[in-house]
Amino acid sequence: MRRSFRPLRLDRLTSLTSRTAFPRFAVALLAAGVLVSGASACGGRPTTHHRPGTSHEQAGGSVGRLLTADDGSGHRLRQVEATGAPAVTVAVRPDSEDGWNVHLTVRNFRFSPDSVGGAALLGRGHARLFLDGHPLARLYGPWYHLPDALVREAGGGRTLTARLYADDHTAWAVHSTPIQGTTPLTTTPSAGTPAAPRPDRTLEIAISHGKVSPAPGRTELRKGQRIELRVRTDRADTLHVHGYDKEARLAAGRTTTLTLTADRTGLFEVETHESDLLLTQLVVR
Repeated sequence: MRRSFRPLRLDRLTSLTSRTAFPRFAVALLAAGVLVSGASACGGRPTTHHRPGTSHEQAGGSVGRLLTADDGSGHRLRQVEATGAPAVTVAVRPDSEDGWNVHLTVRNFRFSPDSVGGAALLGRGHARLFLDGHPLARLYGPWYHLPDALVREAGGGRTLTARLYADDHTAWAVHSTPIQGTTPLTTTPSAGTPAAPRPDRTLEIAISHGKVSPAPGRTELRKGQRIELRVRTDRADTLHVHGYDKEARLAAGRTTTLTLTADRTGLFEVETHESDLLLTQLVVR
């Protein structure tokens, strides 16, 4: 049976075109809108975190000039103009209990711990401490307690250096030289400094394969008592006493000693930073 051909009326053609072409046009319009709104949402602000698959150096964009040279510890130099460049000076004074209190004074710079690992932003970042060129610690603020045990583990030294780094871990530099401050460090007690009193309590703690021995519990102290924490671990880590802001670097296979005076009451946790292990809880009454 033959079918007769009927021409398509103009009103049907218009209706069909509207039903097929409009969705495609709408999708294209929405996609363009997303791109425009996404670009405007950033407002041109520099990001503080690099994109997946992008290196720290690439994320830094046009901030300074990334040099091929490094700071001697594997961190590439990011050179900026001398005018308005960050600056740092470092000062130390003996702590009444143990080691030294280190204070950094910075200019054209602020510490940005929340952005570490992100893009390099001028005048922001963190600092690192070196003793005769050997790395000691990373600082996210102007104050740091340097334990005597950490200095001994580093083999001692005479010169303490504080160097400034960007959030992407490149070292800020001027004229191809890292931005840093140095100060002498006296490794022997000064004349007239009284010897530290003996601790009232000594707590021996061992860490092996992620296990703490003895099992974490509570260590009770009276206010004013001194406690000596002796920690031996099979992997490098950082010992931290909450509430007292006391830290000590734990070297693998060695015993590290941290001594403090329980001069405030409450419950304070003693833990490791990298492995996040609870070692004990200090109960001071």
